[in-house]
Amino acid sequence: MNDKKLPLVARLALKLKWVTQEQLASVVEELDSGQPAEDFLVTQGFITERQQRRLESLKRELLAKHRDRRAAEGAQSDPATSLPKGSPHLEKSKKADVIHALASRSAEELAPVTEGTPNGSDSVAEPGQRLRSSDTEVADPICTPESKTTEDLASASMKRPSFEATAESVGLGLSFRSDHPEPCDALDEILQKALEAGASDVHLHAEGYLALRVGGELIADQTRHLNAETAERLVVSALTDVQREELRRFGELDFCLQRQGVGRFRANAYRQQRGFDLVLRSIPSVPPTLEELGLPADLEHLTDFHQGMVLLTGPAGCGKSATLAALVNLINENRQEHILTVEDPIEVLHPSKGCLVNQRHAGRHTQSFGRALRGALREDPDVIVIGELRDLETISLAMTAAETGHFVLATLHTNNAVRTINRLIGAFPSGEQAQVRAMLSVSLRAVVSQRLVPRVDGSGRLPALEVLRINKAIGNLIRDEKTIQIRSAMQTGRNQGMYLLEQSLNERVEAGQISRESALKLAEEKKLITAGL
Repeated sequence: MNDKKLPLVARLALKLKWVTQEQLASVVEELDSGQPAEDFLVTQGFITERQQRRLESLKRELLAKHRDRRAAEGAQSDPATSLPKGSPHLEKSKKADVIHALASRSAEELAPVTEGTPNGSDSVAEPGQRLRSSDTEVADPICTPESKTTEDLASASMKRPSFEATAESVGLGLSFRSDHPEPCDALDEILQKALEAGASDVHLHAEGYLALRVGGELIADQTRHLNAETAERLVVSALTDVQREELRRFGELDFCLQRQGVGRFRANAYRQQRGFDLVLRSIPSVPPTLEELGLPADLEHLTDFHQGMVLLTGPAGCGKSATLAALVNLINENRQEHILTVEDPIEVLHPSKGCLVNQRHAGRHTQSFGRALRGALREDPDVIVIGELRDLETISLAMTAAETGHFVLATLHTNNAVRTINRLIGAFPSGEQAQVRAMLSVSLRAVVSQRLVPRVDGSGRLPALEVLRINKAIGNLIRDEKTIQIRSAMQTGRNQGMYLLEQSLNERVEAGQISRESALKLAEEKKLITAGL
């Protein structure tokens, strides 16, 4: 790496171990382009957009703290810049004197912090010293008095011991009453009883009642009130050391919890005003089948594609992930190909059957969805499974993969097929949308929008679907900006495997499986619900 100065946000990312020194070498090479360092880190997939916002916030905090501290020191030591007693602000000329005084301080006072040495210990660089990590060198970004800027001065506040790489200093300052996990028998007991009650979700809330979601309804157990300390012990018992540090740093954490003899759960731990909470969703130990999920058998045809993109959509909790797992399992059983998944976190585990299956956890096995998908194009996959299309980069890479001969399966949080297409197009800048429409018209294969509806007998929930298959006519509507006409084509396209959500709901009502009232709650065009009158 050359001797160009590293921006403060890049040094913060290195300090938080979000990037490596090798990755920062490429940042230095791009500094002349004028692109902000934090934007470059995101576009390269080194950090996520959430991490970018956190870096920008930390940068502002450090700059503010540094200015306040240095101003106070300068006011105390220099009579020319001292404040009158009770004066709330420095005069402009005096501020300039303070800044000038700071800029003239010796480099020895501003030694930077760098990450660990080859033997794993932390070290502080002397002025002008170059620290080596493997074969990559990082120049001391504050090496001469002439090179000092306000940003460089702020980064000096990172030197040890005043800036430790602890959660309190780099994160939200959250703390646990106890950092040590206690026996998890209590949590296992709660989860076991929840599964026996047929609950899909378990809610542990500080200063609240234990709650279970059964058949779509949230039911509180009035006999199990959790005070803040009890809830925290349950949360801590579910986490590893690394996970506890991440929760402490960011305030929320997605992860999967595997309990021997109990089951597997997708979990989210978070901090709220009363303490730490935990929400867990049961995940089947083996991939489900379409029949087990109550889905129509003709969805099997969605696994016949060898290139293009199939999207599963719907609101949170509608069963998208289970349907996705069932389709992946069908491919795994009936083909001899390479399936690569990118998820956050990994939910249903797929053992290799006919296919070679590799599952990657974004944020654990790879830095981000975008970085994993860029790498996937060089990892010889036949099928790419994306847990969620979260942002423009992920959408763009998924469409590229679908165009370059891969079969892409993904989920998206949208309410119906037409909104899904509009969402994909609208994610791009207006100048690129015509090209995106053309790409979607040839690479999109199908969109399945799903809902879960309570059974009329109260024994659970059934899926109701909206299915759009992309044929030549639908492709023309997408390309010609006539997506508003797609619903009409779906309504009359049953013989081509297409139908609206209202048609699926109507059929369930006619079969006596769901009530008319439940169907009307979900229908956008209520006049199409003609059954049960």
